[in-house]
Amino acid sequence: MPKEEVDEYLEAIYDIAGERGCARTGDVAQRLGVAPASATEVLQRLSRARLVRYEAYKGVTLTRKGLRSATKLKRKHRLLEVFLHDVLGLKGKAVHEEACKMEHAISDETEAALCLALDKPATCPHGSPIPECTAGAPLCQECGKSKTKEGLPLTDLHAGQSGKIKCVRGGRDVCQRLADMGLVPGTAVSVLRVAPMKGPIELCVRGCNLVLGRGIADKVFVQCEREG
Repeated sequence: MPKEEVDEYLEAIYDIAGERGCARTGDVAQRLGVAPASATEVLQRLSRARLVRYEAYKGVTLTRKGLRSATKLKRKHRLLEVFLHDVLGLKGKAVHEEACKMEHAISDETEAALCLALDKPATCPHGSPIPECTAGAPLCQECGKSKTKEGLPLTDLHAGQSGKIKCVRGGRDVCQRLADMGLVPGTAVSVLRVAPMKGPIELCVRGCNLVLGRGIADKVFVQCEREG
């Protein structure tokens, strides 16, 4: 079976039944726009591949192997929706439809890079949760720091440190807000003061003083100058 067809069936079962529920063959066929007999044939093949448990007249559930595949596919789909909506500005049905086309093609490495570039979003534009990463890193934040060479977030700097912005992360609105403040790649910044108790950070940017909250400062990555 073509990989894309397998993906479509696993995703349909995931959407209909969730992680532990049972999906009826007729519901799967209706969702995919195929005849019930055709759906039955495919589900039997998936059962032989140990991706699903299929029982005639009862329905189908995902095996552990099938659930892993479906969850990874759903993660890619929803990350792509965030990218298409927040970065490219697509709206309405186009977001879902384009993500459906792209989700089968991106590699696990691209998925990880996309997650980091989007600042590890928790939900898609429709509010649905994005499944957690299964790359094996103990913490998402730890994964991000180990896989990027884009400097340190401003929140890791202390008063007196200086450097140049290497990149900013976040959606279109966040990037635009930072750009409006002059916080774009290549800009020199100096940390003047870091408030205690996770308070704001005061910076000097192009001769002007700015105060950033921790939430947005965490999205600005700086290559620090060597001290003394």
